[in-house]
Formats: sequence, C-alpha cells, structure tokens
Amino acid sequence: MGMGTKWKRYGWLGLLASVLVTGCDDAPSANRHEDTCAEPMSLRVEVMSSDGAYIQGASVTATNLESNVSITGVTDDRGITTAINETLAPSPIRVVATAGSHVTRAERVEWACDECHCTPVPDTVTLKLQD
Repeated sequence: MGMGTKWKRYGWLGLLASVLVTGCDDAPSANRHEDTCAEPMSLRVEVMSSDGAYIQGASVTATNLESNVSITGVTDDRGITTAINETLAPSPIRVVATAGSHVTRAERVEWACDECHCTPVPDTVTLKLQD
C-alpha cells in the first residue's frame, strides 16, 4: 500500500482533527472576559406552607411599586421560582405568593444597582402561606 492510498484512506481524519483543534480556539475559557451584563439578575423566592413544607405550583407575583408592572412565576418541585428579575428594577417591588385559597404576607424587596445590573436586596425571600 503506497503513501497516496494511506492518505486517501486516513486523510479525512487528519483534516477532521485540524478542524476540531482550530474549533477549540473559540471555546469559552476561564481566562477570557465574559459579558457578565448579559444575564439578568433574579430574585430567588421560596414558598412554604404554614408548617414549613415547600410548595410546588404556587404562583408568585412581584409588582414594581412605582410603575405597577409585574412578573409572575410558578414554584418548581422544590418550592422555588427565579422568574422575578431585574426588569422590575430599580424601584422597590412587592412580592406575594398564592396557592389555592392560601396567600402569603407581602414582602418588599429593594434593588442595589451598578453600571451593569440591579441586584435584589435581599437576594432570597421565603414566603409562608397563611391558613
């Protein structure tokens, strides 16, 4: 078997390997600057029953106190939603949850803003359903 036949048989592997190696140059790296402004900051909301069990399927609504714009999310199987995000900032928001006929006390959340993001203060709110 001559060298020409070997190249025809295995040449595509070398070509593929060179494409894969050059393709790695575009892969994310810990040393590269990533756009940290791209992802919005979210408020973590936990919803619990009055006896401390996490509630799946609770509806959580956050309303901007100045504009009255709101976002609603639904808690997952761990009783958590992160649907409330900084699009409601910079004005304070009112957060409340409901599950069936049960409702929580409303909590107020402020925002700490910089040139890139507004971060909720506090960053986690636990709401307890009242009987």
